[in-house]
Amino acid sequence: MSDQGPFASAPNETHTQIMRATYEALRKHGYSELTIQRIGDEFPKSKSLIYQHYDGKDELLVAFLEFLLERFRADVPTEEFDDAREHLETIIDHGLPESLGEEDEAFTTAVEALRGQAPHDETYREQYARINEFYRERTADVIHRGIEQGVFREVDPEQAAGFIVATIHGARSQRVSTGDHEPVLAARRELEEYVRTRLLVEENR
Repeated sequence: MSDQGPFASAPNETHTQIMRATYEALRKHGYSELTIQRIGDEFPKSKSLIYQHYDGKDELLVAFLEFLLERFRADVPTEEFDDAREHLETIIDHGLPESLGEEDEAFTTAVEALRGQAPHDETYREQYARINEFYRERTADVIHRGIEQGVFREVDPEQAAGFIVATIHGARSQRVSTGDHEPVLAARRELEEYVRTRLLVEENR
């Protein structure tokens, strides 16, 4: 992700400005202290414009999650690689970078803060289910292509992708909630071993 986080390639329009203001307010105050007033403090235009677009904080946050999903989709490595192994390793590295810059860390924290509301709100669950499903499907597609290339063994692509994505999300959540990077480093090592021993055909190990 670039230095501008999820807004690097987004058009500079009112909708994007509201999303950025929501992001900045969430990053500074967290979910529990987030209010329309605090979002308005980050918005460069009249706060009344926010109310013209959204009835309240909950509706705005659902729209924000939808926005994040679209930026997330745009940021996941989708360029086709000649080598499926390289593509899969790039996806894992994208999901679990060894370190995070200030902007990326703030973005990840904001996403995980909202994820914590999903068990209590069906709308939030639906949005995160879409994010997870996209990541899982993209990973499964790469594994399936690797099988066709003769790079990966004849495994169940959906099952393998589910394991990889669950590991990535679990390690990301631990990093945000504890501030400890070791779970990410450990997950990366285990995923590398998983790809080598469970996915790669023997002559490519």
